[in-house]
Amino acid sequence: MSRPLAPVLMVQGTASHAGKSTLVTAICRILRQDGYRVAPFKSQNMALNSFVAAEGGEIGRSQALQAEAAGLDPSIDMNPILLKPEADAHSQVIIAGRSIGSMPARVYQQRKLEFWPVVTAALDRLRSQYDIIVAEGAGSPAEINLAATDLANMRVARHADAAVLLVGDIDRGGVFASILGTLELLEPSDRALVRGFAINKFRGDPGILAPGLDFLVGRTGVPVLGVVPYLKNLDLPEEDSLSLDDEPKQRERPDEHLDIAVIRLPHIANFDEFAPLAAEPEVRLRYVEQNADLGTPDLLILPGTKTTVSDLAWLRATGLAERIAGLADARLPIIGICGGYQMLGRQIRDPHGVESAEPVVAGLGLLPVSTTFAATKRTVRVQGQILATVGALAGAAGRELIAYEIHMGRTEADAGLSSLVQITDRSGEGVSERDGAISADGLLMGTYLHGLFENDAARHALIDGLLARRRAGAPTQAGSTATPVPAVRRNLAADRAYQLDRLADTVRGSLDLRPLLAACGLG
Repeated sequence: MSRPLAPVLMVQGTASHAGKSTLVTAICRILRQDGYRVAPFKSQNMALNSFVAAEGGEIGRSQALQAEAAGLDPSIDMNPILLKPEADAHSQVIIAGRSIGSMPARVYQQRKLEFWPVVTAALDRLRSQYDIIVAEGAGSPAEINLAATDLANMRVARHADAAVLLVGDIDRGGVFASILGTLELLEPSDRALVRGFAINKFRGDPGILAPGLDFLVGRTGVPVLGVVPYLKNLDLPEEDSLSLDDEPKQRERPDEHLDIAVIRLPHIANFDEFAPLAAEPEVRLRYVEQNADLGTPDLLILPGTKTTVSDLAWLRATGLAERIAGLADARLPIIGICGGYQMLGRQIRDPHGVESAEPVVAGLGLLPVSTTFAATKRTVRVQGQILATVGALAGAAGRELIAYEIHMGRTEADAGLSSLVQITDRSGEGVSERDGAISADGLLMGTYLHGLFENDAARHALIDGLLARRRAGAPTQAGSTATPVPAVRRNLAADRAYQLDRLADTVRGSLDLRPLLAACGLG
């Protein structure tokens, strides 16, 4: 006899960026701490930061973090539909971890309901394996123009008879109107699934909210289960590029700190992998999108991108391409990750029209490599060793690393050019392959591996190498050779566990989960 499917606690929001992902992460952590076997779920996500799941497919970064909070290895069932935005209202559509191509928004809306069986199958598989599922909605359930083809909010809640927590963001204002308006726009049967409200991102004394909270309860009969404070300095991966708007303010540090500049490409992807660098006390990390702001950093990073060709054209149009070439001539260290690696090469060939109608596009010409776009995407986890014996990563030579690949290109290097990494395992299969390239002087590096700086040994070696350049007299943004005071380096796994527990403690102390668990049939 099969066991009954697990209940679903669902977090929906009055709008995008209301904090749904963070609250799901916190609730997964709390329930895990309390002994439940819990798993996250988001039927449809739109994000440029993604992660490779255990099966080798691609899912949103927030679901990977939620799985980590629950003590699980991420699975494609946790995010069966992922949309990766491209130019001109197009998105790459990823179903069950695999890309099925690029679609205009209009076409995807017409086809959405085709994918509903994929959503229900994934959710029910999770429900058959765990004690409780914490599901996350997308945007708002009250988008009446999208209700007929909804895959992410009330259609999911109805399928699972979920206990819904409706969250409003008070930091942006209008929270009472947004909560009440959202509830009023729901169908009566959907409204009955909403078991509680939460006010999120509050700064100040919760006591001053009492009249508004009483009004909400009196008007709707739905309890307010908590007021969650605004959490400062929560150092966890982000998946929304809106978070980059706050980066310059968050990362300002004295001029003597190492200055690492990341080019903020229009379609920047997987930028969360640089957060561990930003967290190091000796580093000032900043995102640059204007030529005048680039200056002379200690390290320049060309990050991954969803659209290499169009972002390369943007570099040229803004003058950043010429400036990057000038910094390379001045012997500044430059690292390209994935799409950034492709840009550093001589040319990009696109025989299948994956990104462009142009069959060949010139790269920046800084590394003697050439890229050819393939018709299929590679999404794999990898293990290997760092090979660099020169440059800022030389201190990590021979050290093990864990990373992942998400790309459609194959890059070939000229004979004699050294590789950056020796790959020994790809998605659980033993291999002996090389990745990336490094110039003879070690100043120019490129790799397809995302997550390089999430490896403590690689990150610490990079910082040591850059500090050594400072001591040797390399110019800095401030024109000096001052080096930071030695600081305690960060351990990513310990830091992540601390931040997840800190988040869980805060939410546990401000949000009453008991009515939601009772509605799920749990104590």
